[in-house]
Amino acid sequence: MTARLLEQRTTAVAYETVEDAAGKLPLLAPMSGVAGNMAVTMGSYYLAQPNQGKGMLLGNVMGDAYGKVVIIGDGVVGRHAARVAAGMGGQLVIFGRHPEREAALRRDISSKLRYLRSEPDGIAEQLRDADLVVGAVLIRGDKAPNVVTEAMVKDMQAGSVIVDVSVDQGGCVATSHPTTHSDPVFQVHRVTHYCVNNMPGAYPRTSTLALTNATFPYVQRLAADGVGGLRGEQAFARGVNTFGGFVTCEPVAEALDLGARFRPFAELP
Repeated sequence: MTARLLEQRTTAVAYETVEDAAGKLPLLAPMSGVAGNMAVTMGSYYLAQPNQGKGMLLGNVMGDAYGKVVIIGDGVVGRHAARVAAGMGGQLVIFGRHPEREAALRRDISSKLRYLRSEPDGIAEQLRDADLVVGAVLIRGDKAPNVVTEAMVKDMQAGSVIVDVSVDQGGCVATSHPTTHSDPVFQVHRVTHYCVNNMPGAYPRTSTLALTNATFPYVQRLAADGVGGLRGEQAFARGVNTFGGFVTCEPVAEALDLGARFRPFAELP
């Protein structure tokens, strides 16, 4: 597909690399939010014993909290998943690389959550007794790193569930591979993996409304100013992935071994 875009000298703007003035990803955020909300509900479903789960209900029953949810990543996916998990009840652990976010997460989501720095030993320790693990790692425009190794999965309890939301960018769990809505799960080391690489497609109405609300202002700007208007908006211009026969997003060029065809958008006529 990329070769064809280059051949046709197509100007391709990628939702997942458009930035706003604050450096965030406004067109990726709606789908990340939907997937984050889904991650805990899908994981809870597959924890049921009839679905080959360990039979642990995530939630508060008669004042007692049950179930442990570990979320790896504190971005949009991680925060949405955390809100759902906190609302259901149970124990909540979030791994991230930004300790300064802990206070806001505890204020906005739950004062009882634990925030831990994302390091292999800490992740391995928390996964051993986790009921649900949500992989919510994102590297902008690049493949997600495997922060959960196969050895970590092997040490998890039988019937536990992993929802790897990062699978659409390669997955952050070493044992993940993409699945579909018609065949969403598989087991490795007796741990259920839910790895659908188009999670928001399960809720197309919500997804379309959320994505359209975020996208429409950018469509209006392109319609009014054309591609030339991008040159005056550095954040919006970061969304350009191909232009004039070149790849203009360096991580994409590296991932596809197209370094010779890479040129920064700002340097192209």
